[in-house]
Amino acid sequence: MSTHDGDVTDLLDSVDVAILRELQLDGRLTNKVLAARVGVAPSTCLDRTARLHRLGVITGYHAAVSPAAIGNGVQALLAIQFQAHSLPLVDPFVDFVLGLPEVRSLLHVTGGDDFLVQVSCKNTADLQRLVLSFTARREVGRVQTHLVFESWEGGPQVPLPGSGRRRG
Repeated sequence: MSTHDGDVTDLLDSVDVAILRELQLDGRLTNKVLAARVGVAPSTCLDRTARLHRLGVITGYHAAVSPAAIGNGVQALLAIQFQAHSLPLVDPFVDFVLGLPEVRSLLHVTGGDDFLVQVSCKNTADLQRLVLSFTARREVGRVQTHLVFESWEGGPQVPLPGSGRRRG
């Protein structure tokens, strides 16, 4: 996943926001159905969606997979604290973490921890093996494991009202 450095909210109007909302709810919508839902012509919808891609607002599409349905019954968040947080250690650590098949997401954070890693494992023995692979790394000073009992997805991410200009 890439991060877009520029704020393009001033380039988005209510139609763009509606397209973003609908695609986040169902990324498999056909252009014709999407256009009907947001109230524009299919050609307009196609142009708007292509523009959102060009602007880096839409960065891709994916299938949401249930970890439990594929045999990964244990979910956890690992709070990682480095021995000494220094820039030369970050990229190799990120490469290591993103190379692990159990990793669902990785966040570089501020505060008492340096990274948060969301993982999905088959069982607690696999989770233990994974945690030990982190603690074996020289830059890692501490790993705190938080088991996830249940999780919920948030709603679509769209600009907040009033954050962009309105086009007519």
